[in-house]
Amino acid sequence: MNWSLLVVAQSASNAARMRVWREIKALGAAILRDGVYLLPASEATTAALAALADAVHDAGGQAYLMPVDAGDDQSVRWRDLFDRTHDYSALIERAQKLVAQVRSGDIETLRRVARALDQETQAVVAIDYFAGPAREQAQQAVAQARAAVERRADPTEPRAAKGRMRRVDPADYKKRVWTTRAQLWIDRVACAWLILRFIDPAARFVWLKRVADKPKRAVGFDFDGAEFTHRDGRVSFEVLRSSFGLDDDGALLRLGTIVHALDTGGATVAEAAGIESLLAGLRRLHASDDGFLSAASLAFDGWYAAFSAASEEARK
Repeated sequence: MNWSLLVVAQSASNAARMRVWREIKALGAAILRDGVYLLPASEATTAALAALADAVHDAGGQAYLMPVDAGDDQSVRWRDLFDRTHDYSALIERAQKLVAQVRSGDIETLRRVARALDQETQAVVAIDYFAGPAREQAQQAVAQARAAVERRADPTEPRAAKGRMRRVDPADYKKRVWTTRAQLWIDRVACAWLILRFIDPAARFVWLKRVADKPKRAVGFDFDGAEFTHRDGRVSFEVLRSSFGLDDDGALLRLGTIVHALDTGGATVAEAAGIESLLAGLRRLHASDDGFLSAASLAFDGWYAAFSAASEEARK
């Protein structure tokens, strides 16, 4: 197995030493001894260590980056240095503690804790170079805790439906009445935009104060018992996208990742915080769901155009 070894023989200043320490920690490198750092070789890890070596040189120090081709026995021992089981166990314990506090805790405090858990889980995942079962267990525990918090905030928040995803005939969903829970937020407003933009441009919407009041022939989304709702770890936006055969669209895939992160947690996405802030501002400006959808649709059109341009550029 191939590894990258960084040896820092001399750092010229305290600032240089602190930078090495911070970046080595952020990369999740193993410390073989003081000044000797190890990572499994990849384009990304080698580039990161090379940049760190350059920074040490620029500060007047000495650093050497060396490729190492280790035998199986040595690689097994080195892999053990990257075991993140302890970190995942701590995250699972905190997620379970959060679930226990859901009934009585302050909802905004609970949400802050849930967001912090999401971010810390992704930080561990980013440096988990040899993933095992503990990663999935921790991600599931944190996702369940986040979902429990959101159900406390909104008891109508849907639980994931069971069963396989199915493709539908788009022709059966034209000029339909679509319905979901009132007071639209991230997943629901994204679904409504997706419906109007890609599925049923002539759609009419009914916003429900009680899901029991759903019109009989309306197509429901993002509530328990709806035709299109959370399923198999996907939020309703992702379910709609897949059900209507739109998964080949890179921009919609990117939007789905953002909606998922904002709705149920999971992988951290760079644009998510900005998108959430803008939608929160639009929600404050528009008391009605129709007004909020109209304003948010313009924003989603912009994000879709930007992500489409980025996808096209990447293909060149």
